[in-house]
Amino acid sequence: MKRLALSDRDLFWPPADELIEAAERIRVRLGDWPAAVTAWRICLTAPDTARAGDLVVVIGRQAEPRDMVAWRAAGAGVIEVGTAGAALTTGGGERFVLEGVLAEDWLAALAAFLDCGFEPHDALVLALAWCDGDETRGEEAWPIDLSRFPRAAGLPAAPAQSFPSCPSRLGLYPVVPSAQWVERVLALGVATVQLRVKDATPEQLRDEIARAVACGRRHQARVFINDHWREAAQAGAYGVHLGQEDLETADLAAIAASGMRLGLSTHGYYEMLRALHFRPSYLAFGAIFPTGTKTLVTPPQGLVRLERYVRLLGAHVPLVAIGGIDLSRLAAVLATGVGSAAVVSAVTAAPDPAQAVERLRQAFMI
Repeated sequence: MKRLALSDRDLFWPPADELIEAAERIRVRLGDWPAAVTAWRICLTAPDTARAGDLVVVIGRQAEPRDMVAWRAAGAGVIEVGTAGAALTTGGGERFVLEGVLAEDWLAALAAFLDCGFEPHDALVLALAWCDGDETRGEEAWPIDLSRFPRAAGLPAAPAQSFPSCPSRLGLYPVVPSAQWVERVLALGVATVQLRVKDATPEQLRDEIARAVACGRRHQARVFINDHWREAAQAGAYGVHLGQEDLETADLAAIAASGMRLGLSTHGYYEMLRALHFRPSYLAFGAIFPTGTKTLVTPPQGLVRLERYVRLLGAHVPLVAIGGIDLSRLAAVLATGVGSAAVVSAVTAAPDPAQAVERLRQAFMI
């Protein structure tokens, strides 16, 4: 593989030849990745003028709080490093606290992961999972040992009662908008389905969920309810699926006590750590491809990232790929080793839904 010209970029401030050389060694061993959209600059000392795209590294208490506020106001992120890990605060005020051990080459690793196109909070997770000398071992140096990853700190306690487990491979997983659609796909032999109801009155919502859950019992199928965990618990649903934002408001202890399974959406390494803290029944990664069914808050993950997630977590928790998956893409998705693929318009917008479901199911049997 060709040597990457990181030395031609304004990557560190002040310029640091040794860090550049280490970053190049690491970057070469990480494989081919799309170029980063943002020209990140890691500032080892206070920049004369902070700017968007700067990540100012503060060791211990070497910077005044007012300076850090000023850097963030200019759009820069601040990485505070201590003996127990590191914390990133973005220019927009988001804060990501990680507990772990920093390798000697963690700054070089951070630069390399940023160059692979990861956002700073995910690149920082990977940098803390890095061990000195990883670039010299194996065919590829990508961190895939979960025991070496940092821990997301500052989160509420996970429920004392664990969430029930799911099958390790959930298979074809349609996400449908109504109980009628739940009945249609379960009658076609689907074993896992998610009801995602939008724009319903409280009474309509309860009726839709109760009808979907009853259908799941008749077919001995796994019916997950999107978001509406209270109504799902009242109906005795098999499980509920929540987004990251729902973790701030949902009563996870009540969900666990109800006996429902819990699926959580994730969009990267930090959200993965955050979700794992709560010991969910499965994790969903997305969006894998561009999708028209939902506004994306992050760029599509792509198959290369999905394959890394599977290698990291496949032995620990069931995984679901979601976002833009249709029949033409399903074989490539399954080739990553993921045990389930969620589909939306590939079924609900198909000219012949029954034929679409049959072809999608057959792809899982190849």
